[in-house]
Amino acid sequence: MAKPHRISPDQLRSRYWFDNPEHPGTTALCVERYLNYGLTLEELTSGKPIIGISQSGSDLTPCNRHHIELVKRVKDGIRAAGGVPFEFPMHPIHENVRRPTAALDRNLAYLGLVEVLHGYPLDGVVLTTGCDKTTPAALMAAATVNIPAIVLSGGPMLNGWRGAERVGSGTIIWELRKRLAAGDIDYAEFLSRASDSAPSIGHCNTMGTASTMNSMAEALGMSLPGSAVIPAPYKERAMVAFDTGTRIVEMVWEDLRPLDILTREAFENAIVTCSGLGGSSNAPVHVNAIARHAGVELTNDDWQRLGHEVPLLANVMPAGAYLCEEFYRAGGVPAVLHELLQAGKLHGDVLTVNGRTLAANLEGQETRDAEVIRRYANPLVAHAGFLNLKGNLFDSALMKTSVISPDFRARFLSDPDDPDAFEGKVAVFDGSEDYHARIDDPQLGIDERTILVMRGAGPVGHPGGAEVVNMQPPAALLQRGIDSLPCLGDGRQSGTSGSPSILNAAPEAATGGGLSLLENGDRLRVDLKRGEVRLMVDNAELAARRQRLEARGGYIYPDHQTPWQEIQRSMVEPLDRGMTLEPATKYRDVARRHPPRDNH
Repeated sequence: MAKPHRISPDQLRSRYWFDNPEHPGTTALCVERYLNYGLTLEELTSGKPIIGISQSGSDLTPCNRHHIELVKRVKDGIRAAGGVPFEFPMHPIHENVRRPTAALDRNLAYLGLVEVLHGYPLDGVVLTTGCDKTTPAALMAAATVNIPAIVLSGGPMLNGWRGAERVGSGTIIWELRKRLAAGDIDYAEFLSRASDSAPSIGHCNTMGTASTMNSMAEALGMSLPGSAVIPAPYKERAMVAFDTGTRIVEMVWEDLRPLDILTREAFENAIVTCSGLGGSSNAPVHVNAIARHAGVELTNDDWQRLGHEVPLLANVMPAGAYLCEEFYRAGGVPAVLHELLQAGKLHGDVLTVNGRTLAANLEGQETRDAEVIRRYANPLVAHAGFLNLKGNLFDSALMKTSVISPDFRARFLSDPDDPDAFEGKVAVFDGSEDYHARIDDPQLGIDERTILVMRGAGPVGHPGGAEVVNMQPPAALLQRGIDSLPCLGDGRQSGTSGSPSILNAAPEAATGGGLSLLENGDRLRVDLKRGEVRLMVDNAELAARRQRLEARGGYIYPDHQTPWQEIQRSMVEPLDRGMTLEPATKYRDVARRHPPRDNH
């Protein structure tokens, strides 16, 4: 671990704007307008760090909305440490409501943050996060601009309850969908039971993508230890907001920057931690994207190599039984990290935002409830990470193994003559609208061995990479008690889903991937031992299908609906490469390498 050096006030980045005698006219223009609402000249010119606060909370982003109040404590901390806070808005990102998908907003929010952090007089920044994609967008921008930065998550909701039953956000929705389709409940009860999962401010109380990505920020060393899963209403959440404000001022003086922390070793720690948490299937997309912006090339092979054999320690839905309130009280992310470090699975000497090593932060952080956070020797699942599947349909697709249920394993993976493998015919759907229109069509002939395939759902096809691969069986099967079928697709699924789908297939159908050649009734072989999915069609037939597809003008997907959809589609990379914007990953450390030009 390299010890940070300290800078002097004349090295503050904001002095270029607010105290630059070589350009008095520009300095005056910068200073005078900030005085019009009550800031003082002394605050701007006496060598105090100017700290940005990226405000991700808004009425459009309910998971993050409490940041509107929470940042008041951040500002208190900044001022107490001798800094000057500047709050500014972040582009809203709300997973549940945004159509066609909030994945479109991740890169747009990233671009906006890069421009703000690069072009405005900020010496450091507090990145407020919560709902799924606010966290990767913020960390991608932090890696690109590379001014001192720290993540403050908003925290999960309190436990949801119906009577004595825990109700986990997202996870309960997927269960209720099946019950509604089977006729067990009606629409009114569906909505009533769904609302039980959102009892307070905060993001998902399950280990969905929100909790996973904020845990990834902590595992990467970019947020204060123990802060990731403090429930949003707890007093400790406001306390850590104050501490985050004080710490970012010190980080500016120490010149401690994201690229000092976001090393290959830190990303390897994140992969291992994700498996221990039973983290979201969206984590590889976002962590790979953050890594690429930090100059670290991660692949889905890395996720399998480093994470697949790591055991599941966090007994939290959807892979476990509890919710984030119990997880926090049991020790949270530090307790999981402690178990992994003791087992020799982590790099303990990596640097974190508090200036200490990961190992130093984890001293004495054992689990306080060995049922909620298991000991390494007594896990819920022995191998809890992702498999990176390949074959003649795609180069990469992920399967989350920690959510393979006993029922799914018994029906599909327990043939003594062919263990961990199965074959089945496919029913192919072109986008979620097609699925909803045809899933109950008896002419599809869907039975208990059918593999449901969703295509046209990737970063280009949907656009943005939609969470639509976790498809439920037709109502006729649900009424017979068959509540899950194997699913495969070039889109994503919610991190709150417990479906062991084969996701994020790349290249996607819209860019000529092999899923574009599938036809209803084709047979697939899925072999987890070999890490392979194969379409059981000979090469000559595949070549003929490819020729016919190209003669029709390729795989047809919906046209752009907005300018940003067209822009993103023109430069977005596949899901296995993080769904980043291809030109953007070449920009790194731009605050130091390319100071912004004068505007007067």
